[in-house]
Amino acid sequence: MSSPIIAIKFGAATAAIFLLLGYLAYTGVQDTKSYYVTIKELHKMGDSAYAKRLRVAGNVQPGSIKRKGTHVEFVLVEEDQTLAVDYTGTEAPPDTFKDDSQALADGRFDRDGVFHAKQLQAKCASKYAPQQPAAPGKGTPAAEPAKTMTQLQTDQLHTNKTQAIPAAAN
Repeated sequence: MSSPIIAIKFGAATAAIFLLLGYLAYTGVQDTKSYYVTIKELHKMGDSAYAKRLRVAGNVQPGSIKRKGTHVEFVLVEEDQTLAVDYTGTEAPPDTFKDDSQALADGRFDRDGVFHAKQLQAKCASKYAPQQPAAPGKGTPAAEPAKTMTQLQTDQLHTNKTQAIPAAAN
C-alpha cells in the first residue's frame, strides 16, 4: 500500500470519530438541559411547552399531596396560577416535601395539562428562616440577633481564659 492511501484512510477514520463524538456531545447536552419557567410562563408557552424539558417552582398547595410509594401527585401554586404535578421518580420525595413547602419539579409538560416530573426538590423555608423579632408592645422581648462565627469564637476564647486553672504553688 502506498503512503497517500494510508493517510486518506487514517484521515477518514479520524474525521468519523470526531463527528461521532460531536454528535454524542450535542445529544447529551440536549437531553440534560432544562429551562426554568414560572407557572404563568408555562401556561403561555403553548405548543412549545410540550417539546422541552422544564423546571417549574412553586408552593405545594395544602391538602393536594397524594402519595403511592415513590409516586406522588400534588399541585403547585404561584400567585394566582396552579399546576398539577405527577412525580414518578425513582427516589421518594424529600422529607421537607410537605404542604406549603417550596418545591421544584423537573420534567415535561404534557397535553393532558399535567406536569410529569422525574426529579423533585423541596425545602421548607420556615424551618431555615431566621426568627423574626416580636413586635413592640406585644409583651414578648425581641430576640437577640444571631452571632457570627467570629463572635462565637471570640466568646469561646474569652470563656477559656476566665476558666483557666491557676498554676499549682510549690
